[in-house]
Amino acid sequence: MSSRQYDLVVFGATGYTGKLTAEHITTHLPTDLKWAIAGRSATKLEDVAAECKALNPDRSQPAIEVCKLEDAELSALAKKTKVLLATVGPYGMYGEPAFKACAENGTHYLDVTGEIPFVRDMITKYEKTAQANGCIMIPQIGIESAPADLVTWTLVDMIRKKLSAPTGEVVVSVHDLNSAPSGGTLNTVLSLMDTWSLKDIGAAHAPGGISPIPVPKTQPHKSIITKIFGFRSVSDLGILTSSLGGTADRPIIYRSWALLGGDKFYGPNFHFAEYMKARNYLGAIAIHFSLMIGSLLLAIPLFRTVARKYVYKPGEGPTREEYKNDRVEYRGIGIPDVQTPNAPKAFCRAKYEGSLYAFTGLSLAQAAISILRDEHGLTGGIYTPACLGQKFIDRLDGAGFHFERKFYDN
Repeated sequence: MSSRQYDLVVFGATGYTGKLTAEHITTHLPTDLKWAIAGRSATKLEDVAAECKALNPDRSQPAIEVCKLEDAELSALAKKTKVLLATVGPYGMYGEPAFKACAENGTHYLDVTGEIPFVRDMITKYEKTAQANGCIMIPQIGIESAPADLVTWTLVDMIRKKLSAPTGEVVVSVHDLNSAPSGGTLNTVLSLMDTWSLKDIGAAHAPGGISPIPVPKTQPHKSIITKIFGFRSVSDLGILTSSLGGTADRPIIYRSWALLGGDKFYGPNFHFAEYMKARNYLGAIAIHFSLMIGSLLLAIPLFRTVARKYVYKPGEGPTREEYKNDRVEYRGIGIPDVQTPNAPKAFCRAKYEGSLYAFTGLSLAQAAISILRDEHGLTGGIYTPACLGQKFIDRLDGAGFHFERKFYDN
């Protein structure tokens, strides 16, 4: 790859998340980076390049690559760069040409989909091609599902290093969330059932839906109350309820379990669960049933058609003024799989002050520079965020996504 024209290319740079990714590259990545922004409109790309120049006039500005969603043009683009950052969604509708081009041309690939059925389809179609051509491909490395995957990996790693033990359970909580969705996110949610059948969606979202090997069958006992009302009280995390993001994160975490040693690292009885922090039990019940009702409504085509008229359009989203107070915080507890009574528990907190979409751009850009500059020892294949390990976490921490770790003796 040393002879390629660019180190990285942001494909879809005129979209909402694409612009934020380009901004983060401009303000945070090394100035010797050779990069480009790509999309369908030269005029819009020039506008993004001008905005980048205004943010950091002293650095090398991105080249402009006009590229349509066509196999031939994307193949030509993939051949020019070492890493392609794909921000064009919904991925179920528009994502495959870029994925295919990178797999076939040995180009490292990152995206920010939250569509697990898309990830499943790409693994089925292109994993062997990626392995043969030596490219690292990591889908879903934005707000879905990098934070939950990295917090889980951190807890497992803490337990292995301090206790020399496997992990029995990790519980992750979205402890604090203040953000509004962009048009791209809303369009993705509304188009999911237009692209895949309920059967395919269910199969992909199963714990082992994208795992290359069978996942542990051991499941912690759930009380009748939790099964019906969705809430659960967890020591050090508080009152928890159902999490919408958990359905997309869970298959990624179990793929990480499989790719990073399975029984040997995470453990043979490993279990993952993700929730959202609730203020009280009534709030927890309300959130749980709201998500249930929302899921049922999304299955109705008429509802999806009407909803599209009242939400942000793709490419739109909250303004800087609207998201200036946004934030997100994840907390997790790791419970070792040991027989010792009152064994220490691992705790991890990961916090970002800013827009979820700014975080997604940050994560994309920092993953790209980590692949380019850090020694990961990964061969070709389709990986997860956790496969970039501590080096990636250190880069995220330095860019504003801060990690805190400790053990509780009881």
